[in-house]
Amino acid sequence: MSGRQGGKAKPLKAPKKKTQDMDDEDMAFKNKQKADAAAKKAMMEKAKKGGPLVGGGIKKSGKK
Repeated sequence: MSGRQGGKAKPLKAPKKKTQDMDDEDMAFKNKQKADAAAKKAMMEKAKKGGPLVGGGIKKSGKK
């Protein structure tokens, strides 16, 4: 056997994808997901600027 013809032959073209018909509920759901993702991203950016989110924990004294 030659090294070039081993395995399964690949198809020449990928099959076409079916287009989905979106109704109003689907569009509203997608828009809500996009808005939630944008809000989450904005909150993460705000958290990066402001420093730590939690300021609690054990406080250490200056003594060693």
